[in-house]
Amino acid sequence: MTETVALGEFQFECGESIPNLELAYETYGEFTGDNAVLVCHALTGSAHVAGGRTTETSGQARAWWDDIVGSGKAIDTTDYYVICANVPGSCYGSSGPATKGPDGEPYGTDFPAVTVADWTRAQRLLLDELGIPHLYAVVGGSVGGMNALDWAKRHPDHTERVIAIAAAARLDPQCLALNSIARRSITSDPDWQGGDYYGTDKKPTNGLSIARQIGHVMYLSKESMNGKFGRRAAGRDAVRDTFPVDPAAGFFPYRDVESYLDYQAERFVERFDANSYLYLTRAMDNYDLAAGHESDADSLAAFDGETLCVSFTGDWHFTVEESETVAEAFRATNTDVAHHVIESDHGHDAFLVEPEKVGPPVSDFLADGVRGTAVTDTAPETDDGQAFAPVHTSLFS
Repeated sequence: MTETVALGEFQFECGESIPNLELAYETYGEFTGDNAVLVCHALTGSAHVAGGRTTETSGQARAWWDDIVGSGKAIDTTDYYVICANVPGSCYGSSGPATKGPDGEPYGTDFPAVTVADWTRAQRLLLDELGIPHLYAVVGGSVGGMNALDWAKRHPDHTERVIAIAAAARLDPQCLALNSIARRSITSDPDWQGGDYYGTDKKPTNGLSIARQIGHVMYLSKESMNGKFGRRAAGRDAVRDTFPVDPAAGFFPYRDVESYLDYQAERFVERFDANSYLYLTRAMDNYDLAAGHESDADSLAAFDGETLCVSFTGDWHFTVEESETVAEAFRATNTDVAHHVIESDHGHDAFLVEPEKVGPPVSDFLADGVRGTAVTDTAPETDDGQAFAPVHTSLFS
């Protein structure tokens, strides 16, 4: 069950503050004093990481990692006490643009700019409220993986193990460009109304729909899209009613891939807030592991635990090479780290849809660190035997 904690006045990294930051969170399992695992959700995720898929929500709000978190699963709630908090700026219970400010009206775009560092600090305050001084592990996928890396950077003494899945030290220019187009699709929608659409009859539905379609294409690979859709036309019952179309459209087929994206957009706008999408994508775009330090390695120098980086060969959003960059930063500080590469054609979404591939290395790393049986590494074994089973070394040699 989702609970909410009031953390009091909170000053964001941008310098602005709100009088009371509320954080929605869920916990699973029993806390024994040394078994707390923080799970950081991805861009549009919620605190409801597991525990049954409800009918009220969908997508990453609907027990989004139920195949990984739970009794007898990779993050076993009979062994670990799992905490997941909805990040500030989101719309699933934590303070954000859609929540009411001191004047009783939604903040809208008056809500302070949010960064990943703000997420990390809010999570630390939540753990303080829960009486958890130290974490056994921090786990996250996508921007949640950036959040996990930020823990190693900002609270190196507060966690023993970090798992960053399908993550990077920073976004590349192509992803920055696509995110900027997605945001412009929202802000150029007349119904956005400068962000003050709450309580009105119109919301920037078309703009948010297009933003989500851009994002969704980023999460898929060419191979998965070709296998799933090809160039097939949609079925006879498919209609073009999501967006206005040009007069020539009737001559051409409404393709299966278009129908799929329209369906995904329709479901997404039912559950997510457009302003939150603006805020969270900017937080992801802004993140740079090396910020405030001379290098990625310098930012991680104080962390002396163990790290697992997981990447997927079909992921062009957060690539294998980008995970390798993170792993190399840890290696430069003599941190025990493994970069586990998973063969997959599912693209970025693989960390959500292929639990049979993600679960074993996560489970074994939690139990035995980088020497876990199912954990592999891109670095070849050294003479002192301190490296691990090499895999995909040709990608970096």
